[in-house]
Amino acid sequence: MHGEYKTPGGKLVRVDFDVDEGRMIHVVVSGDFFLYPEEAIDDIRGALEGASADLTETDLAITVASAIPAGTEWLGSSPAALATAVRRAMTGAAE
Repeated sequence: MHGEYKTPGGKLVRVDFDVDEGRMIHVVVSGDFFLYPEEAIDDIRGALEGASADLTETDLAITVASAIPAGTEWLGSSPAALATAVRRAMTGAAE
């Protein structure tokens, strides 16, 4: 599945994943946003890996936000934007 979302006034965030037995697997998060430290992308991806495919957009955003290490700067996007991209992928509205 593939989903994208361009944050108003910000950057594009993309997510690709498969769903197996109701869980997200093989999650890849990318886009033209800036993330410092860059390694925080692993925490973000890890928050979604294995997550229920039935989570609401709000719950997805909370899940991602909770996984981001303190002091991380995410410029041009946000957990809410990534959650929107995930829901778009789930509903087939990729863009």
